[in-house]
Amino acid sequence: MSLIKSKLIQNITEANPHLFVRDVERIVNTIFNEITQSLANGKRVELRGFGAFSVQHRKQRTGRNPRTGEAVNVEEKFIPRFKTGKELRLRLNKKNNTD
Repeated sequence: MSLIKSKLIQNITEANPHLFVRDVERIVNTIFNEITQSLANGKRVELRGFGAFSVQHRKQRTGRNPRTGEAVNVEEKFIPRFKTGKELRLRLNKKNNTD
């Protein structure tokens, strides 16, 4: 089962009944927007215990079309990267993962 943004908002609201859904939604959107904007500006985003987001630059190169084998030009691009934090890695690799 995957966690989608609406479910995340619902979980936070249920855990904090004193908050309104619209406020939680605004908070979650603000966090995601700040992370996105920081990455767009080339900055690294670190969330201690969870992981770090960064941007990797891929240079222009010549690739191959897998269907035809024809050479194609692949333009330069920036891709997001994520590296897990130690706490997350330990939690994912627990022998008894019942939390």
